[in-house]
Amino acid sequence: MKLDNTAAIVTGGASGLGAATAAALADRGARVFAFDLPAALEDAPAVSGVDYVAVDVTDEEQVRAGVAQAAGAGVPLRTVVNCAGVGPSMRILGKKGVHDLGFYAKVVSVNLVGTFNVLAVASEAIAATDADEHGQRGVIVNTASIAAYDGQVGQAAYASSKGGIVGLTLPAARDLAQYGIRVMTIAPGIVETPMLATVSEEFRAGLAAGVPFPARLGRPEEYAQLAMAIVDHDYLNGEVIRMDGALRMAPR
Repeated sequence: MKLDNTAAIVTGGASGLGAATAAALADRGARVFAFDLPAALEDAPAVSGVDYVAVDVTDEEQVRAGVAQAAGAGVPLRTVVNCAGVGPSMRILGKKGVHDLGFYAKVVSVNLVGTFNVLAVASEAIAATDADEHGQRGVIVNTASIAAYDGQVGQAAYASSKGGIVGLTLPAARDLAQYGIRVMTIAPGIVETPMLATVSEEFRAGLAAGVPFPARLGRPEEYAQLAMAIVDHDYLNGEVIRMDGALRMAPR
């Protein structure tokens, strides 16, 4: 699918996976609308072709307003990449007692419900565009995690939310097939994002040593590269691709 002279939405677009993907899409000629929370946008990098929009992905009205802005850019909305997410941890039963239900609901709300919210609202806008000569209208790429398969101690909420994204992939692809919209999911392993910026170099080296090959952390640019490959490959649909260097997470 061609990206030049089209619009794209990237959630979590102010940093990490989202920022790398927004820059890659802009470099390919797309006009990118990067959604993120206002506080995150304060430190967002200035990138030609990327417009930042304050959007909470769990808020339907904010998502509708953001999608309307992208869809009204004068070029067809073709691409959505959902990168917004949170990754805190808490044990189901720990020293401080039972897992907080509000904490669990918040993680699922941001990671899973937020992804679905953007997917659903954006698909309506994409479906309203004219199809290309192959009947295509767009592609939506969601972000899961290898925690969906190998959730570690303390990752009950996070693994649940990412497992939900994995489970959403095929039915979403089937639902949207009649509109010429593909749906794919990337499940990254351990990637160098702002979430890892606060840990020590020694700890990061230990994480990297556990990856079979290449024995290093993934890079946001590699996620963006895979997202671009999915956009380019018109026969990829309804599938989850692990990007993890063959890593299988241990219990802790």
